[in-house]
Amino acid sequence: MEAAAGRGMEAVARSSERAGAAMRSRAEVDATLQTAKLNPAELLPAVHCLSFGPQAGGGECCLLQLEPGLCAELEAGRSLIIRGEKDEHAVLCSKDKTYDMKIADTSNMLLFVPGCKTPEELKADQASCNIIHSQIAGFSKNYWELRRCRPKLKKLRTLLMEDPYEGPDSQKDQTSTFSKYTTEDLLNLIQASEEEILHQLQVIDACKIEGYWRILDFDYEMKLLNHVTQLIDSESWPLSKVPLCACLEELGSLEPRQMIEHVLLSYGRKYVDDGEVFFEMHEDKICRAIAQMLLQNAVKFNLSEFEEVWQQSVPEGMTTRLDQLQGLALVDRSLRPETIFLLKVEDLPEDNQERFNSLFGIREKWTEVDITPYIQDLCAEKQTVGALLTKYARSSMLNGVKVYNSRRPIS
Repeated sequence: MEAAAGRGMEAVARSSERAGAAMRSRAEVDATLQTAKLNPAELLPAVHCLSFGPQAGGGECCLLQLEPGLCAELEAGRSLIIRGEKDEHAVLCSKDKTYDMKIADTSNMLLFVPGCKTPEELKADQASCNIIHSQIAGFSKNYWELRRCRPKLKKLRTLLMEDPYEGPDSQKDQTSTFSKYTTEDLLNLIQASEEEILHQLQVIDACKIEGYWRILDFDYEMKLLNHVTQLIDSESWPLSKVPLCACLEELGSLEPRQMIEHVLLSYGRKYVDDGEVFFEMHEDKICRAIAQMLLQNAVKFNLSEFEEVWQQSVPEGMTTRLDQLQGLALVDRSLRPETIFLLKVEDLPEDNQERFNSLFGIREKWTEVDITPYIQDLCAEKQTVGALLTKYARSSMLNGVKVYNSRRPIS
C-alpha cells in the first residue's frame, strides 16, 4: 500500500527519513509542506509522518497484485499456492484456477506501513490524530502481476504413463522401479490447481490403485472393454442399460471387480434406476477406442479399408463415423487412395508456438475443420480458435477453400 493520505506525503516521508525516528510537530510538518510548495488547504488535515523502522529493507517483502476474487479467498482463510520446479516458470494456484506470475516494475517506491490508513479511512474517522507517526517496515520497486492461464497438465499424463497398469498378474508391475504418485505427489509436481488436476485425472481415465493414481495400459484397457462388450452382446442388454452387479458377478472371476467397474465408468454414464446401478455406454468413445487399437500399429491405413474393418470391429448396434476420431486420427485426402493415420492431440507440445510448429511440420496447409481438434485445448478463457489462427497462422485460398499455413519457416 502506498503510504499517503493525500498529495504532499512524499515530501513528509523524505523529510522524516532524513530526520530518523524523531517525533515531528505540526509546525515542522507545515514548514515541510511550504518547502514543497503545497497548499495545506488542499490536503486532508491528518498527516502520516514516516520513518524507517530498524528492520526496514528492500527485497525482504514481495507484493502480489490480486483480483477481488483471490482477495476474498485469502480473507476466507483459504490458501494460494505457488507451484513449479526449478526448471519451470512459477505459477500461482487457487483451489480451482491457475495464474502466470510476472514481475512488474513501478516508478514509485512502494512502502510497507503497518496500520497505515488510506484517505478514505481517514475521511470516515474524523477523530484521527492530526499527526500520525508511522514506521516503514519495508519497501519495494516492483510487484507480482497475475494473469489467468491454462493449467499445465501435459506433465500429469507423462508422469502416469511412465508406469501404466497392466493388470494384477503383470510381472512388470511387481518389479517396476518407476515412481508411483499419490494425490499429494501430483499437487506438488503439476502446475495446476487441485480442482483442475482432479478433473484432468477423470478426463484421462486415471484410477486409484492401492492409493496411487494409475493409467491403464491401453492393451489391458481394451481387454477389459472387450470382456464388457462381449457380455453385453451375449446377454442382449441394451447399451443404455448395462447392470453393474451382473457385470461384476459374471466378470469378477476374470478380472478384479475394481477394474471392471473402472472400465464401465470410463466408457459409460453411471445412473441408478429403482435402487439398482446401471451404465449407459458411450457409443462414440467405444468406437474411438477401437479405432485407436486398429491404427496404433500402422503408419498409414487406406481410408476405405479402415472404415470397413472399423465398422466390423465395433459391437453390434454401434455405428462408426469419422467425426468420432477428432483429435485422435487425421485423414489425408490429397493422396490416392485416401489414407488415415494416428495423430493424438495429447502427444503434441503444450506450448502454443511449438504446437503450431509441430502441426505445420506434419502438414503444410490445414483447413480450419482439420486443425481445430488439435488446437482447441490451447484456447485461453474467452479466446476462440479463430483468434489463435490469426496469431499463429497465415490464411490463403486453395481451390476455393480457406487454408492456413505457418507464419514462419518450418525447419
